[in-house]
Amino acid sequence: MSTLSQRSEIAATETYDLICFSHLRWDFVYQRPQHLLSRFAGHHRVFVVEEPVLRDGEPELLVTKRADNIYIALPNLPHGLDADKTAKVMVSLLDDLLRTYEIKNYITWYYTPMMLAWSEHLRPLAVVYDCMDQLSAFKGAPPELIVREAELFSIADLVFTGGQSLYEAKRDQHS
Repeated sequence: MSTLSQRSEIAATETYDLICFSHLRWDFVYQRPQHLLSRFAGHHRVFVVEEPVLRDGEPELLVTKRADNIYIALPNLPHGLDADKTAKVMVSLLDDLLRTYEIKNYITWYYTPMMLAWSEHLRPLAVVYDCMDQLSAFKGAPPELIVREAELFSIADLVFTGGQSLYEAKRDQHS
């Protein structure tokens, strides 16, 4: 893997896309992700990968264009997949997305560390973690969230927090 300065040089000189991994639905409420990513879409394609919906049938990634340069990728997965099988299916679906849309140079942007298992094989120009909330404190948060977040902190080039108190809670986890 290259250094941040090397990747920054590449990102500044080449056309690149952004792949965002979000636990929030794009069409639910217009909030921080939509504000930031819509502005980014003024210059780059943005692919927002949402959490899967479960249904009968074969796995598929439904991609819809919402606005200029904004594509929402909604995974439709069959009922009954465990976390390992879900990750394998999502890796395949993401690879298909990259092939179909000819995504070669890209930044990955995370709103949740739980999607890291789907994207660990990717080789982005840079990794951004936009930590809006203390997700591990939410009711029903998966126990592996803390471990996944530590992994995301270890690979992130840039981390944003959703406010001063969250910054205080996270500042020792990333420079």
